[in-house]
Formats: sequence, structure tokens, C-alpha cells
Amino acid sequence: MPKELIFIGVIGGSDVPKATYRLAEEVGREIAHRGAALICGGMRGVMEAACKGASEAGGLTIGILPGDSRGQANRYVKIPIVTGIGYARNVAVVKSSHAIIAIDGSYGTLTEIGYALQSGIPVIGLGTWSLTNKGKKDKNIIAAKNAKDAVNKAMKLIENGR
Repeated sequence: MPKELIFIGVIGGSDVPKATYRLAEEVGREIAHRGAALICGGMRGVMEAACKGASEAGGLTIGILPGDSRGQANRYVKIPIVTGIGYARNVAVVKSSHAIIAIDGSYGTLTEIGYALQSGIPVIGLGTWSLTNKGKKDKNIIAAKNAKDAVNKAMKLIENGR
């Protein structure tokens, strides 16, 4: 029986500085080098950069789009999935992933982090949100030092069945 394909979700901001864009590209490359598929919201910013890195490294990129047109997808998405459901597509991005890597991000990213944590899907963070609960630091977003560390942590958590 063939090995199951691993899906790693990459979430983050739509409007990001160049350094964040480059970091997301590195994450995408690392995902492709590990033989996993990259799944994201398919639009610009972190999503585009991660798809670019993965695509250029020969990886599979899937974009779950908020609107009604495949043309919304960034040019590096190999498989565009049209939903017509707006931000509700964030649930599909998360639920389709074995692990999530959050890079940067605003409130849309925060909702995806919340969906993932509520669903028991591990979240690795690179310059993204940190959480507190009742005044205590919540350690469920696993901090990573760089792109390689983030993907290594995601793969290890997936392989260990977390």
C-alpha cells in the first residue's frame, strides 16, 4: 500500500514585507523537499510565497479559494479549489492539513490557528500570534526558529501522530 500523502497547511498575511515573503518561500521549499503537499488559501502574500517556493522545488500546491473563480489563485497554485464561501474556506484549509505552519498574519490567520488548535491539529509558528489564557501563556503554538525548523517540527508531529 502506498504511503499516505502528507498535507501541510501554510497560513499567514496577505500583505507582508519582503523578509516575510522570503521566509514563506523557504517554508514552501522545505515542504516540497520533504515530499509533502502544501495547502493554503491560494491568494497573495504568505500564501503566494509558500506556493512559489514549493512549486519551484517541484512540490504540489493546493489553494482553497474564497471566491467563485480559479483565476483568483496565485500563479503558483497547481490545484485551485473554488469554494465561493469567503473566509469560511479557512476551515477547509485547516481541516485538510495534518499540521499548520503560521507565518505572520492578522485576524484571518488567528481564526485558522483557533480552528486548528480546537481540532487537535498542531500549529507551528514563525513570527505569528502568541496566546494567553486566563493570564497564563498558552504554549500550543509551537515556536520555530526558521523555515527548516518549522517543517521539521511539523513532520515530526505528524509522524508521531499528534
